[in-house]
Amino acid sequence: MMTIIQNLAMYLIPFFSVLIPILLGQQYGFYLKKKAIKISDAPVGSVVGASLGLLAFMLAFTFQIVDNRYNERKSLLLEEVTTIRTTYLRAGLIPEPYKSNSRKLLVEYTDLRASIANDLTPHKLKHLKNRSQAILDSLWSYSEALGVQDRSSESYSLYMGSINDLNEIYNQRVTFTYEYRIPTAILFILAVITLFSMFLLGYQFGITGKKINIIAVLISIIFASLMWLILALDSPEKGFIRLNQKPILTLYKQLHEIK
Repeated sequence: MMTIIQNLAMYLIPFFSVLIPILLGQQYGFYLKKKAIKISDAPVGSVVGASLGLLAFMLAFTFQIVDNRYNERKSLLLEEVTTIRTTYLRAGLIPEPYKSNSRKLLVEYTDLRASIANDLTPHKLKHLKNRSQAILDSLWSYSEALGVQDRSSESYSLYMGSINDLNEIYNQRVTFTYEYRIPTAILFILAVITLFSMFLLGYQFGITGKKINIIAVLISIIFASLMWLILALDSPEKGFIRLNQKPILTLYKQLHEIK
């Protein structure tokens, strides 16, 4: 329910951020026209064209940021699946009880990653992150213990290298998914450009003396749809746009079959 409300807010706020300035600008244009103030449409059209061009640039720039991050998250997902599988196999090269304990923890870690495919509350998500970090800490403690036993062992080195890679991928994935966001300054500038551009567009409508509210609504829908897409990509943990978790779910089934 909370996810639906959040997504609705991500759509309605941009929608009214466009519609209201257009209507206000249109009314201001009507007001000047009724006052018989002569206004040349050509300069206004040039300013509107320039402001809309700048708005289009800012939207493209913002979308590029979230699109790059989405692709990075997808790449990290595939890399993590490969690293978990490799670490599970390399755990067979080390002695007991590290072998069995490592594989047990890796299966649990995979279970935690697979559960992210479901809708999670902030409390559950925090628990998953804490438990995942605890598992990685335990695996690293095994690496330290093996290193103390024999630093020259190639088998131990392979295992320790996989654990190190798994820690690095985890930190990158958490950062890209839950910490990196569109900078506030960019959103602020985008909001300012949007408000003034739409006011100018509405003003241009108004000085023509005709009400074109349907166009204002259509423009608002188009802009709100694009902004919703940008914001949804920027918040994958609470949006409708999420990565396809099939690779981690496939690994989940494979490891449980091995068990």
